[in-house]
Amino acid sequence: MKSAILLSLLMAGSLPAAEVFEAALGRETELPKGKEADGILGDFVLRSDKVEALISQNSPGRKANMSTFYGEDGVTPGCLYDITLRGANNDQLVVYAPCGHGPVSYVKRVETTEAGSAAVESVTTAAKNGGVYKRHEYRVQDGVQGIYITTTLRNETDKPQVVFTKSDFTRFDSTGKTKDGISWVDAINPAHKCGYAVGNLEVKGTDKVEDNLSLAPKQEVVIARFFAVGTSPAQAVGEFRSVKGDKVGTVSGTIADGSGKGVATATIVVPEGDKGIPAYPDADGKFSLKIPQGPVELQVQDLGRPDTKISLTVAEGTTTAPNLAMANASRIRFEITDESGKPIPCKAHFAPLDEGAPELDLGPKWRAHGCVDQYMSENGQFTQQLPAGKYQVVVVRGPEYSHLEKEITLEAGKEAVFKGTLKRIVDTKGWISADFHNHSTPSGDNVCDTDGRLINIAAENLEFTPTTEHNRFYDWEPTIKALGLENFIKTVKGIELTGSRQHVNAFPFEPEPLKQNGGAPDWNDDPRITVLTLRRWQTERADRWIQFNHPDLSNMFIDRDSDGVQDGGFVGVGSMIDGAESQNGAGTDILAESPFTLSRPKGSLAMKVSAVREFVWRQLLNQGLRVTAVGVADAHSVYGNGVGCWRCYLPSSSDEPAKIDWAELSPHAKAGHLVLSTGPFLEVTTQNGKIAGDDDRATGGIDLKVRVQCTDWMDIDRVQVLVNSRPDPKLNFTRATHPQMFKDGVVKFEEKIHVPLEHDAHLIVVALDEDGNQKIGYGTSDYAKVRPCAYNNPIYVDADGHGFTPNGDTLGFDLPTGGIKVDKAKEQLTRAGLIKDGPQDAPPAPAPANEPKKKKKK
Repeated sequence: MKSAILLSLLMAGSLPAAEVFEAALGRETELPKGKEADGILGDFVLRSDKVEALISQNSPGRKANMSTFYGEDGVTPGCLYDITLRGANNDQLVVYAPCGHGPVSYVKRVETTEAGSAAVESVTTAAKNGGVYKRHEYRVQDGVQGIYITTTLRNETDKPQVVFTKSDFTRFDSTGKTKDGISWVDAINPAHKCGYAVGNLEVKGTDKVEDNLSLAPKQEVVIARFFAVGTSPAQAVGEFRSVKGDKVGTVSGTIADGSGKGVATATIVVPEGDKGIPAYPDADGKFSLKIPQGPVELQVQDLGRPDTKISLTVAEGTTTAPNLAMANASRIRFEITDESGKPIPCKAHFAPLDEGAPELDLGPKWRAHGCVDQYMSENGQFTQQLPAGKYQVVVVRGPEYSHLEKEITLEAGKEAVFKGTLKRIVDTKGWISADFHNHSTPSGDNVCDTDGRLINIAAENLEFTPTTEHNRFYDWEPTIKALGLENFIKTVKGIELTGSRQHVNAFPFEPEPLKQNGGAPDWNDDPRITVLTLRRWQTERADRWIQFNHPDLSNMFIDRDSDGVQDGGFVGVGSMIDGAESQNGAGTDILAESPFTLSRPKGSLAMKVSAVREFVWRQLLNQGLRVTAVGVADAHSVYGNGVGCWRCYLPSSSDEPAKIDWAELSPHAKAGHLVLSTGPFLEVTTQNGKIAGDDDRATGGIDLKVRVQCTDWMDIDRVQVLVNSRPDPKLNFTRATHPQMFKDGVVKFEEKIHVPLEHDAHLIVVALDEDGNQKIGYGTSDYAKVRPCAYNNPIYVDADGHGFTPNGDTLGFDLPTGGIKVDKAKEQLTRAGLIKDGPQDAPPAPAPANEPKKKKKK
């Protein structure tokens, strides 16, 4: 008898049961996991047999991520950070803050009277909240697929008070609200198969809850909510309705193709309002949903198959839907390899050719596997379903590889096969491609899948990419390994430390994942303090790289207060950093003729002044500021603002990413041995073997060996040498004026250029396709408009043997100060002959006087 009782207790103890614990003393390993999981040591974990959730602790600066909310009150203690089905490791929530976010008085466990339940409370006392007491109780219950949230608001003053009741619920793109007031959201990437639903169960103490609720003296209002989680928004809505006591029934079924294989990619649309609520089958095509009782028609959709429907009457209990057999999908299967026959990362983009064909929507821009009209693959072996029809299909892998292009007619229900070899045709031996600044969802200001970011990096053939999430030490290496990309990408752990003024990249560091921000320091408004903090954090290192991101060069180096008066900026900061971005995003303005432009935004009557960073950098070089230029994408999505628009090439003893060593790369980067490029591979070497960033010695002039290579979908038609930041008309070579210098193969330009010098000069070579684009490489993405362009960091030539001396030339313009007004900018542009006097829309930059107008390419 005793043995039977003991066995029963052991069995009961082994079952999941409701509990709450602080993530500490070894249990921090049990924090919920998923795309948006943000738990750290000391947070509270709530678990039942159905769900696991995380409530943030009350610690200084507690935030889910940098961008959840800004400002001093942007903290989010006592909020729901994570919630996922038990054991699913699939959290998709950044934060849910009932009645808004802000500081609290305390967060702690509370005892519950209900069996099989556990709870945490967050309290803000009236003394700390303008006289209004606020309490949130988060409670899980065994058998229930969600979390109960009960909010108490009480005016403890003798005067009326207004309290904010709107909840913060972030961040989702696909959202909706049912006719009975249930808010639902879908995961950013629907393939993650997670949805949430939240609404009020009961309200006491007021007739109506408004965003700004007026409370009479001593009035108390209680709002009881339920936050449901499911494998889809429709499943979560059904769970909410079940908890509320609505009459629902459970509908279960299977969706399969003609061969009987489950269709995991299908979407089941449950009717609700204009657009319905999506539901998703599991990997075997099975689904289970709670739906209001009565007749219902479920629409079933899957890209590449005809839509179909399931009609049935939902009864109390469980209703088994008839198994649905969908037609086979029309699809293209890809087998892309390198020249050795090994699978290789790549990108495919698809253009419908049939007249009247709708634009493709393969998925959100935040993911790699189906984003808008493209697909990025970690290994070149993939299948993409498409509606039947005719397509132009292009496969690429960055600017060093050839491209594949085919016209494919896809028949309904059939599979076409696209096999091909991508050849590495641009010889970059001794150099590797790098991008020092990119992001994924841990940064907070975007929701890009981290695996999507890394597939994007591999598909564009970037070989060295530090991990630089906003305000958080982080490490991409585990994801690189999980994707099998160790032989294609090398990373080091770093950060972009971010605030309201200058953002700063720094690496390497060692993350402490269970600490706020991974153990990173706080940003400071004075960039010198930020830089010095990063330089010394976790001990000083010789290979620590620190760069200014998308800098306002005028503010940093010319006009610290942005009051229109030159004050030297933040004096000394230039010597404290290793580099600064001259290129961030899609511009190619290295040959710009002014430090600012005027434009009239669409729909606006007022003109605005926009700084041209590249021109200001050239001005500052002449003042003796040797800041290494860096080109980056600063990617925040996969499609559109993905990686690839700008990169840097720097020397490396190994061309194999797995063998890249930042300790070896770091001295090259710090010496300015960087060539910036949107694609062309530019090599510039002096007669003495000096390269970008080096000092050289020459009398009377110097020879530059210039070589430019381009892949088969890219070209250049101009090579311009800048002498002390000025384009020298005698050193301007174009296909039109010097056709003998340009070639049509991979090597586009290979010449020795003699640069006459009477005085010290720094030299920059720019290679450019002036009216070119990169449509083959980027398809419909905005990056398709980026011109092929490359330029080196300056080579500093001492012409008199007394050491290099900058010439102080400001290139015909004052060094720009902050807050320059339109009238002053127009005056300077008019004086320079770049615009005519009088009202003007911003004109296109004029062609150099010595160069004939070019014919547009067809």
